[in-house]
Amino acid sequence: MAALATKSKILEDAGYVYKFDRQAYVNRKAKKVFSVEFVEDKTEEEIKKRITEPTQSGEWRFYFNSEPSGAVKRELETVLG
Repeated sequence: MAALATKSKILEDAGYVYKFDRQAYVNRKAKKVFSVEFVEDKTEEEIKKRITEPTQSGEWRFYFNSEPSGAVKRELETVLG
C-alpha cells in the first residue's frame, strides 16, 4: 500500500488528478491518463518516465495494462475534453 501511495504522490506532484469514477489519474494539460492497474503494476521509475514522455500532436495518451479499445478511448477523450 505504501508503494501505491508513493506512486500516487508522484502523479499528483506532476499535476495528475485521481478520477474515482474512471479509476484513473488524469492530466488534461499533458493529455495523459494512467489507469490504477498500470500504476500498481509499474515501478516508480517507469511511471516517472511515462510522465515525461511527450505526446504526439496533442493527442491523448493512455497508459493501461491492456490497450483500451477505440470506443473506450473516444469516450474518455470526449469526457475529458
